[in-house]
Amino acid sequence: MSFETVLPIWESIQQRFYKLVKAIPENDLTLRLDSVSIISLVRHTAEAEFIFMEWFFGKSIPEGMKERMSGKPDPANTGKECLEELLELLSASNRNVIEAMRSLPQEAWHKPVESPMGTSTPLEAIGRLMYHTGIHAGQISLIQKNAKSAKQ
Repeated sequence: MSFETVLPIWESIQQRFYKLVKAIPENDLTLRLDSVSIISLVRHTAEAEFIFMEWFFGKSIPEGMKERMSGKPDPANTGKECLEELLELLSASNRNVIEAMRSLPQEAWHKPVESPMGTSTPLEAIGRLMYHTGIHAGQISLIQKNAKSAKQ
């Protein structure tokens, strides 16, 4: 397994998730089920990508991203500006993952790495991120469906 093999799969999933988020109506960003909102799911997806690159690929989180990740979104910023901010965060995390994968030596893809989450190889970590993104895409759709149904 190598960067050239993983990249097309990664990009396919990321492009689909990005398109999903980009198509979310601004009014839907604050929809929630229990304590989980669409905004929090999108932000969390990007945060997980940055964190995995730090843990499993040895790449530092870029300057300025930690603040954006740890900060709560401004409650007044729920429209177009919020969506643009989320899309920028997703783009930045995607670029970070791709650069980390590109710079990983071939022999390191299958080498176990200890992390606060346990031991995984970088290849397993990328697989987990892909799965993670898919789960949250489904949750976003579920929130949109159920929150809208509750309004009608």
